[in-house]
Amino acid sequence: MFAPAVFGIHNSHVNLAANLVLLFLVVVWLALVYWTFADARRRIADGMLIACATASSLFPFLGTIIYMIVRPPEYLDDVRERELEMQAAEARLAELGYHLCPHCDYEVEKDFLRCPSCMRKLKDPCLTCGRPLDPSWKICPFCESELGDAAPAPRRTRRRRESASLAEESAAEQPSTT
Repeated sequence: MFAPAVFGIHNSHVNLAANLVLLFLVVVWLALVYWTFADARRRIADGMLIACATASSLFPFLGTIIYMIVRPPEYLDDVRERELEMQAAEARLAELGYHLCPHCDYEVEKDFLRCPSCMRKLKDPCLTCGRPLDPSWKICPFCESELGDAAPAPRRTRRRRESASLAEESAAEQPSTT
């Protein structure tokens, strides 16, 4: 007939209230453990991290609060959806002819040979018609000329400056006899 006293309370009504509060806190704690597990499954892809998050919530209330601070900000489904939207947007831009320089991300036309911003070479011109060619092509689609392995155009060297500086050095090394 007489329920055991919790916290040394001997009044039956106060003892009942303390038992109900304690039961309520245990139920809320178990609900927070389950919520942490369910939320971690939606936000984290690694099973070990999900288990660690759930184990941390076993520390009453404090573990769940810490999980809420360090959890990833968005759901995995939202991340996947955003990545798909970005891929779709990139595909639409490619259909419209919107191209970026692979070096500086400046907007370029598809027939540019060089980037106007960073001056890097984007494509080689056809030796016959001069139209820009994709490096993977084996034939020019505009004039039907074979591309083969064309020798690159010789670059200008700085021999004049080097030879001039060598001549100046040799003149400086020779003693003057006057």
